[in-house]
Amino acid sequence: MHCAIQKAEVLDGAHLMQILWQDGTESFYPAVWLRDNCQCPNCYLDSAKHGNFSWNLLIMLLGLSDICFLCYKVLITWPSEHYSEFEADWLKKRCFSQQAREKLQRELFFPECQYWGSELQLPTLDFEDVLKNDEHAYKWLSSLKKVGIVRLTGASDKRGEIVKLGKRIGFLYLTFYGHTWQVQDKIDANNVAYTTGKLSFHTDYPALHHPPGVQLLHCIKQTVTGGDSEIVDGFNVCRKLKEKNPRAFQLLSSTFVDFTDIGVDYCDFSVQSKHKIIELDDKGQVIRINFNNATRDTIFDVPVEKVQPFYAALKEFVDLMNCKESKFTFKMNPGDVITFDNWRLLHGRRSYEAGTEISRHLEGAYADWDVVMSRLRILRRSVANV
Repeated sequence: MHCAIQKAEVLDGAHLMQILWQDGTESFYPAVWLRDNCQCPNCYLDSAKHGNFSWNLLIMLLGLSDICFLCYKVLITWPSEHYSEFEADWLKKRCFSQQAREKLQRELFFPECQYWGSELQLPTLDFEDVLKNDEHAYKWLSSLKKVGIVRLTGASDKRGEIVKLGKRIGFLYLTFYGHTWQVQDKIDANNVAYTTGKLSFHTDYPALHHPPGVQLLHCIKQTVTGGDSEIVDGFNVCRKLKEKNPRAFQLLSSTFVDFTDIGVDYCDFSVQSKHKIIELDDKGQVIRINFNNATRDTIFDVPVEKVQPFYAALKEFVDLMNCKESKFTFKMNPGDVITFDNWRLLHGRRSYEAGTEISRHLEGAYADWDVVMSRLRILRRSVANV
């Protein structure tokens, strides 16, 4: 980046530093923020990239005693005779202007979102390429963040392949169903996925207060007839719902719904949570869908007069999901791995016939979005040298 400083001066009674850059822009930095983020060895542990400064209210009163600047550095002396140095590139990246803040947030959180419906062109990459090549791994995770789903082809038809993907990003997300789990027809199934029946659109595990962010499914064996996978872009459905029926959107994004999951698997469990089906951030943007009829509790903690309006709103949402224009249908083949955003996509499955032997077998696992995003940022630095 190599930003060059034209001028640096103190304003506002020594409580603000202004920098004029050689590109003609300007930046302002409060003294309290500069002192809080001093990069000297006493205040910052470089090996950990962590601050090591004992913060106290006295820094709120500090002003800048003196500053001087070079082309690519600012040097500050504080009233306590403490001394700070800041590189120009470091300061420019952390400029408090709205444009600079928005740019940095895009770099940190990859917010670009590509909505889709039945016209989806499913992003597809080779499984081994993703494991061995950083550019392919970066394309995998960046597409996963942007589109919400990526298919990987060429894995073996044996268990353990998604464990390799878990190691590629860091580690998998342990739940009450284990580090990995087997989706196949089971006697006395402890989950509706472990049957041959149709699965309606849902997100996995809203019974947890922090549902897993990413799901991985590896096809080991596939039935000849039935068993097709169905997916829908929940964020796109929410966008349509808000346009078509703002009241329904408001109800689903403000009403807490009870979810439960009770049974025995990796260990015995009795899980209970409350979520709004459409979860928004502080700016009103949809950040997560929490919806699974199989684990939506019979307990519904709302006044009786709010029950009927809620169900009417939910019907609008489900109808939009199931319309022809919204859903994308495909069939996994042995060796395929689909990886998808469990906070955004709702997925389902068409029924298939039960037999005397297991005719369809998927191995599944979860990953946390924090782990995935961590690997994505590291891969971007490796691939794009940023």
